[in-house]
This record gives sequence, structure tokens and C-alpha cells, in this order.
Amino acid sequence: MIRDQDLLDQLLDTVSRFVRERLMPIEQQVSEQDSIPDDIVNDMKQMGLFGLSIPEQYGGLGLTMEEEVLVAFELGRTSPCFRSLFGTNNGIGAQGILIDGTEEQKQKYVPQLATGEVISSFCLTEPDAGSDASSVRTRAERDGDHYILNGTKRFITNGPHAGLFTVMARTDQDNKGAGGISAFVVEGDTPGILRGKADRKMGQQGTHTCDIIFENCRVPAANLIGLKEGQGFKTAMKVLDRGRLHISAICVGVAERLIDDALRYAMERRQFGQPIVEHQLIQAMLADSRAEAYAARSMVVDAARRKDAGQSVSLESACAKMFASEMVGRVADRAVQIHGGSGYMAEYAVERFYRDVRLFRIYEGTTQIQQIVIARNMVKDAAG
Repeated sequence: MIRDQDLLDQLLDTVSRFVRERLMPIEQQVSEQDSIPDDIVNDMKQMGLFGLSIPEQYGGLGLTMEEEVLVAFELGRTSPCFRSLFGTNNGIGAQGILIDGTEEQKQKYVPQLATGEVISSFCLTEPDAGSDASSVRTRAERDGDHYILNGTKRFITNGPHAGLFTVMARTDQDNKGAGGISAFVVEGDTPGILRGKADRKMGQQGTHTCDIIFENCRVPAANLIGLKEGQGFKTAMKVLDRGRLHISAICVGVAERLIDDALRYAMERRQFGQPIVEHQLIQAMLADSRAEAYAARSMVVDAARRKDAGQSVSLESACAKMFASEMVGRVADRAVQIHGGSGYMAEYAVERFYRDVRLFRIYEGTTQIQQIVIARNMVKDAAG
């Protein structure tokens, strides 16, 4: 749902210009240095990007889901690392508190996330708990007015510099399923938190991940999200519905950027006495890419509107995530192919994007997990 088209258009124009004029020119620099310049981070804060989807009462812009994905389409046209920095504050880092937290928890933590004063991380994945999130082994044992956390979380986005963690830990050791998991807000300077060395990744340089280790980390009982044990897994799943739509929109934006780059190259590059865009096999790759990107965009907007209307979108968000993440991989492959040998060279953005987009099929739930979610929802709907 779009609340005010004029205001939204202003925001989209501002974000689009920021992407074109500030972010695109430094993509290669950020990739080589594996770091986003401080002045860019400050600009992101001033623009309100850290609080896009955080309600206005907590200092954010309070975008609806439809408005958020339209902004994400624009943000996707540059390196994914920029979005990853503030994406957790808007999504998995804040939404758990916003959806299931107490008012006191929201007032204490969310405004800091909206301004970017504090960077957040979402700690669910573990060395032995990835797609099977219900098999979390990190323990949270009650000790008076505190819980003591022990365990290791893996591949935690923004982990090296996060000031706030949403942590999934098992509070009921006898319940080995999802019902034994609770969610906690853990401040980054809490004694007992150890940060592993930054991971070396295939792509998305400038985005930093690492292991987060909890060793007898004492967390106030007041930081149990919602003050209820056993709700953590449900909280995580609610958060992922929104997160999957956001990532789907980013995939669309990246695909559209790749299509533009490939089309421009094909119009300029000459072979056999004419621009290669005149060759039908090149045209076929461009046409397939454009059609698939359009289909993904339509899916994301439709699912976002359904969510804004109050409908459950577990099936639709999984469909969008599966299709969009697979689609952008195909588009990236074709873009490299259209560039030919140049597409394999680091001087062209398509080489970097080809590596960057591979992650989209893995995080926020792998393609295979999306297939399971979709099929289970189909069976549930058919059974009435």
C-alpha cells in the first residue's frame, strides 16, 4: 500500500540519485578494500536508510511493505554490500523486537537502530543448524534475573561490528524441537561475547560476517523478547516472511542493473561488422533476462500488497524468494556471456555481480527450503 505517492516519489528519486552518484562510482573500491567509507555510512544515516521499515514512533520512516520493495528495487542496482549494512537494522535485526517484543524493549532498542547509531545482527545459524533452524544448540539457562548463554553462531552478517544481537537459544533442554527455542536481545558489549575473525567470502566484499561465540554470557531476563520462553522460532519465522520479500526485491534490482549493463555493452561492442546486439542469439539472452526480471518484479509487488492488506504471505514470499534469487543467477550468467571474455575480467561490474548474486540462493532460506515451504503451504491450503 502506498500512503503518499508524492512523498514516495521524492524518496525514490533521492535513493536513485544516491545509488547512481555516490554508490556506483565506488563499487570497485569497496570491493578491493572490503570496506565502506565512513562518509558513505554517514550519508546513509542522514537519509534514514537504517530506519526505512521501522515505525515512525520509533524514529524510522515507517514504510509499508510495498513502499519498502520499491525502494529496494533502486538499492539493488548497486553492490549488495551497501544494503547489507543497514538491511539488518530494518529487517531481521529489528523486526523480531517490533513483532514480538514488549513496549519497553521496543522503546529501549529500536530508536537506536532507526538512526544507525547501533548496528544490529540476527543470530540464528550455527555450525550444525542452518536450513534446519529448529536444531539450534546454543543454550540459555535461567540463573535468577539472568540467562546464561553458551554456544556459537555462524555466518552472522555485520557480526564484527554489531552493537546489538537478536539471538535464538534453547531455553528448554528437554524440548529438542522448535518449541524449546527463545529469542533474546543481547547488547554487543556484554561480557562473554567473542567475535571470530571476519570470514573470507566468494563475493559481497564490503559485507562482513563472522562467528559469534557466547561463553557464559549473562543476559538480563528482561531481554527475553516478549518475556516469553519458547516463542523464538515463531518469531524468527515471522521475521523471515518480510526479509524474503526484501531480498527478492534486491534480486530484481540487481537483475535490472545487469540487464542495463549487458544491453549497453551489446550496443557498443562490434563483431562481424555490426554491434553484437544485432545478433539474434544475443537478443534472445537479453529478452529472456528482461522477461524474467519483469516476472519477478510483478511477483514481489503483488506479495507486498497482500502483506500490507493483512494477508498471510508465507507462500507468496517463499515463491518470490525462490524465483527472484534463481532468476538473478541466470541473468548474471547471461550478462557475463554477452560480455564474452571481458565478462570474466574484474574491470567489468558483471564479473563482481556474478559472484555476489550467488549468495541470494542461500541466505534467508535456501531455494530448497523455499520449495518445502511452498509445497507445505499448498498441502495445507488444499486440506482446508
